[in-house]
Amino acid sequence: MQYPALFAPVTLGRHTLRNRIVLPPLTRQRSGQPGDVPTDLMATYYGQRAGAGFMVTEGTQIEPRGKGYAWTPGIHSQAQVDGWRKVTDGVHAAGGIIFAQLWHVGRVSHAALQPDGAAPVAPSALQAKKVKAFIETGPGAGVLVEPSAPRALTTAEVKELVAAYANAAKNALAAGFDGVEIHAANGYLVNQFISAHANLRDDEYGGSLRNRLRFLTEIVAAVGAVVGPDRLGVRFTPLFTSTDQDRVYIGLVEDDPHETYIEAIKVLEAAGVAYVSIAEADWDNAPDLPETFRREVRRVFSGRILYAGRYTAERGARLLDTGLADLIAFGRPFIANPDLPERIANGWPLAPLDPTTMYGGAEQGFTDYPAYA
Repeated sequence: MQYPALFAPVTLGRHTLRNRIVLPPLTRQRSGQPGDVPTDLMATYYGQRAGAGFMVTEGTQIEPRGKGYAWTPGIHSQAQVDGWRKVTDGVHAAGGIIFAQLWHVGRVSHAALQPDGAAPVAPSALQAKKVKAFIETGPGAGVLVEPSAPRALTTAEVKELVAAYANAAKNALAAGFDGVEIHAANGYLVNQFISAHANLRDDEYGGSLRNRLRFLTEIVAAVGAVVGPDRLGVRFTPLFTSTDQDRVYIGLVEDDPHETYIEAIKVLEAAGVAYVSIAEADWDNAPDLPETFRREVRRVFSGRILYAGRYTAERGARLLDTGLADLIAFGRPFIANPDLPERIANGWPLAPLDPTTMYGGAEQGFTDYPAYA
């Protein structure tokens, strides 16, 4: 077997995973319309990739205001819950384990995507820069646009959003998911609260780092009360430097990312969550995470640590061997290779990804990538 470290079983909360290869959250924009409902085609897509030790769905908006891109699925209506049930049933029939990623884009949206054409909501009324929303211009057609100027949430509305995350977690259980992941990365709503550059609030949710982490802390507690901390993970993007200013959307770059994210991970440790997922910059010549940061994550967090980024099987296995990671996610390779674990285990070549079919559309570039023959 190639790269045995990737195929050693491991526990994740109450689950036992057959390997350490993860399908991470990958936006594909193929939900059914109207209503952003998961489809039979989506069930096929996830079922094809159930050989992963662990799977996380694409970002799934917790309420209508949480949407920043046309055709992304939600988990706030009964029709959406019913659609996701088809996905989880298919994954479970194939022996897989799947979590739902709970998502709210906050200010990374456009009025055309918001109920009644309202402004997007955010911690503060600061417009998102160097990032795009995606709006529909016709059936199956759309365009990238600058996000609309947001309005700041009131303190009461922030607390209502905490409850909305908990309700989405209830819906995830009703849909048959094995757990949930809170999306706190990539410059979206939770990340906006954490960031000193996006959060200028003067109430209990702003100012000090402790206050900026309060929204995350309350969501983790509320969602954990629904699903159990052992069925809960959180995703961060702790970018340490940005050498490519056109790609800042990977996350909000903090003045002291080490302190910010180690303190955030301490929140997860105190709550006893099952895992932390750390998404690294994934473009060419992107900066690596400092070794000191990886070691500090291992020191302060006793749950499972998942890394995602530009990982090859060799690089992922090497990180597992250091003991600094427990799970490795493979994004684009898993899109083009539904049987990725089998290909890695046998040393079979990987099929190339067609980048033109990543977002939107139907079967092409979604469910028509073949298994290795």
